[in-house]
Amino acid sequence: MAPHQLVFVTGNRMKLQEVRYILSQNTDIELTSQDLDVPEIQGTTEEVAIEKCRKAAEIIQGPCITEDTALCFEALNGLPGPYIKDFMKKLGLDGLNTLLEGFPTKKATAVCTFAYSAGPGTEPILFEGKVDGKIVPPRGAELFGWNAVFEEETTGKTFAEMSEEEKNKISHRYRALEKLTAYLRANMP
Repeated sequence: MAPHQLVFVTGNRMKLQEVRYILSQNTDIELTSQDLDVPEIQGTTEEVAIEKCRKAAEIIQGPCITEDTALCFEALNGLPGPYIKDFMKKLGLDGLNTLLEGFPTKKATAVCTFAYSAGPGTEPILFEGKVDGKIVPPRGAELFGWNAVFEEETTGKTFAEMSEEEKNKISHRYRALEKLTAYLRANMP
């Protein structure tokens, strides 16, 4: 059987690498990527993901997936949420810790939302994965976003302290991709 081809709309090579690795373990999907300038609306994680995928499908005129990541701090009622990328640019890893100074809880949830569109004019379908943890001072290699400050609750390690293989078996991205691949297996010819 020939592999199914799917376009992942991203300009983040680290996300692309992770997604390719995870999909290669579980599917025969051949993932290509396109870096498109797709405007992101202000809104909930779900609203942002749906609109981004809808626009991407229109631009490429075909099926695609997009991905959005949120980091939700319990003490800040879910902020920074889908705006974590902007918070990281402005504050850095130490600044994320500073945001929580004075709060009794450092609990956080990492959320990954994949959106799949079968093509222009179709409503995107969402697949969400979550991992609970807490925000800690940076530990591990500071190579990928906020991985060095998010300690996963069951391992006591930050994502940055884990091997790629270890992280890719428990991450929020892995959990969302599990749901997406199950859907694609059941619905692709």
